[in-house]
Amino acid sequence: MAEISEALRDVMRGWPTGVAVVTSIFKDSSHGMTVNSLASVSLDPPLIIVTLANQTRTWNLVTASRLFAVTLLAADQQHISDLFSGKIPEEMDRFEGLETTTMVTGAPLLIGGRAYLDCTVRQSIPLPKSTLFIGEVKAAWGELSRPPLLYLNRGYRKVDYE
Repeated sequence: MAEISEALRDVMRGWPTGVAVVTSIFKDSSHGMTVNSLASVSLDPPLIIVTLANQTRTWNLVTASRLFAVTLLAADQQHISDLFSGKIPEEMDRFEGLETTTMVTGAPLLIGGRAYLDCTVRQSIPLPKSTLFIGEVKAAWGELSRPPLLYLNRGYRKVDYE
């Protein structure tokens, strides 16, 4: 099984993905984390999936509040991805110095993002080390003329949009 897991890891390194930050809020606490395990699965109803590592602060907030928001990052936002990817301790405020906004659920979205999705949890599927959340999109907005931040083969990439 470990051999297949490692082969899958190698294969997926060669698959370019967009970079996003998933955030949530519960009571007076908010937190977020960088993800690339995000996909649209249905337009009617509007559903997306995201996978979060178990027992992280973001996972705890999404589990408690049953809501999350997604900021899809633009090519010039690598620093935001790094900030929310765990390069600072989990207990620190990752939002410090950043502007945020909200849509429907109250979960924070990062100003300057390329696009936003605001979701409620429709279903959660526990996995051994993570949880797959199916989110129903309650609001969406995008400034899609800006190129996205991509991740490929352990590094950030940019796509030429001309």
